[in-house]
Amino acid sequence: MSGSSALDSEPAGVVKGGDKGKAGAAQGPADKDANQSSGASVKMATGVSVEAPGNNDHMDVDEANPSGAGAPAGHSSGEPTKIQGAGKGKRVTNFDPRNGTGTSKDSTSQSTGTANNDGTDKEKPPAESTAPLATGQGEAADVVLPLEVGTKVNCLWRDNKWHQVKIIERRKEEGKSDKDYEYYVHYVEFNRRLDEWVPLSQLDLTSVITLDDGTGGEAGGRTRNQKRKMDTCDAAPDEDHAEFDPASLREHEEFTKVKNINRIEMGKYDVETWYFSPFPAEVTPCHKLYFCEFCLTFLRQKQQLQRHLHKCELRHPPGDEIYRSGNMAFFEVDGKKEKIYCQNLCYLAKLFLDHKTLYYDVDLFLFYVLCHVDERGYHVVGYFSKEKCSEEGYNLACILTFPQYQRKGYGKILIAFSYELSKKENKVGTPERPLSDLGLLSYRSYWTRVLLNIIKKRHGNISIKDLSEMTAIKTDDIISTLQHLNLIQYQKGQHVLYANPKIVEQHLKEVGSGCIIESHKLVWTPYNAEKDYVGYRG
Repeated sequence: MSGSSALDSEPAGVVKGGDKGKAGAAQGPADKDANQSSGASVKMATGVSVEAPGNNDHMDVDEANPSGAGAPAGHSSGEPTKIQGAGKGKRVTNFDPRNGTGTSKDSTSQSTGTANNDGTDKEKPPAESTAPLATGQGEAADVVLPLEVGTKVNCLWRDNKWHQVKIIERRKEEGKSDKDYEYYVHYVEFNRRLDEWVPLSQLDLTSVITLDDGTGGEAGGRTRNQKRKMDTCDAAPDEDHAEFDPASLREHEEFTKVKNINRIEMGKYDVETWYFSPFPAEVTPCHKLYFCEFCLTFLRQKQQLQRHLHKCELRHPPGDEIYRSGNMAFFEVDGKKEKIYCQNLCYLAKLFLDHKTLYYDVDLFLFYVLCHVDERGYHVVGYFSKEKCSEEGYNLACILTFPQYQRKGYGKILIAFSYELSKKENKVGTPERPLSDLGLLSYRSYWTRVLLNIIKKRHGNISIKDLSEMTAIKTDDIISTLQHLNLIQYQKGQHVLYANPKIVEQHLKEVGSGCIIESHKLVWTPYNAEKDYVGYRG
């Protein structure tokens, strides 16, 4: 299992029918900050629309996708549609996908005009608004519909702004002619969680960049040197997939490139998914999957879920409750004893984790499920898993806060609880690597808060080893955190800590308050492998 994580750093998105002011704003490609780029959408099952406040550049509408338009008229079914004047040397402006008309402009000239039947140009005033265009060299080429997989083009996103995308896949629109296609696009500069299906009407055909088989330069006016630089950038190592070699990474991305589940309904929440998950073939692909929030059984139809809820008697995770504080509870679930529940939890988690690799072999893991408690039962908020016996000393393998509960502090609780278990075991722990970008932000925030609170209150000298013994945080994590804060230097063969009180206060203010796990409320016995083995043999 890889060290996957999705925590409170990620915004919950636009919420319909929820408590106004508690959910994060849906972010789009305009926001480059890693912890504000999820773009997830969460709805309440009631369907009442509520605008969720957030940080910068949040949007005011929920999934404002324009309706699809058909391909240009005048072409027989199945025949490629050609848009005259676009591509290398010329471009199409004001393209209307309903009738295939538009005005062309020579990329090597500043004049504009419309093409007459005799091939001459009639002068026309410049268009009032023109999307970013792709220019090239050589003779003019045609844009052929449907667009090919791998084509780059500008796409209109939910924020009503144009962003460059790469076409990952295409399919014929249901109930329409053979020439009407939808395109699955990836926003080039941003995380795959924003990938989605869009109709042709959301694509700006004047900005099409296709592969060039000629020798006179690259498509879109790029030189060979520019193309080489882009290829080098694309080949840069991906920290989220550091456990994959290049061949395995390409195989992983090819296998998971298109989401097979678009939405899920879980309890009172309707949630937009982020990534592909390897659900059994009998339930995929489908637009929406319905989950029982207590036993995590998943079904294709709402009626099936309703019948299941009348029969399901479970109102909490099928394990031992080891911690209760107010309306918050933790359950320990053994993957060997509750295999179906843990497998379903992994399927569900993969919808929101890009590089999670454990789905079936859950026997060697313990799952710690965080629940919100009310009069209806125990509602799953998030979880983390850990190996029963980790040779590397990992105290956490995979961690997730579900989108409908993000930005409420639950991620901090999950991390703090994992270290509380390590203290109970008298061990030093660290999360399994690699961490996702958002997981690293959450862990670094926790480490900063815990370490600086001790340094702030401590009088006199304190060593890295002392900090590790007091917090159960691995020494490597302590050193990397303090180096990130510029509070530690390496001098004369040893690390020296420089903790200016004003700087410490500033960092503590930035990370905010944390959650304290009340150790006296933890009723838990560490896993005993010998006892488990004797029970298995007996």
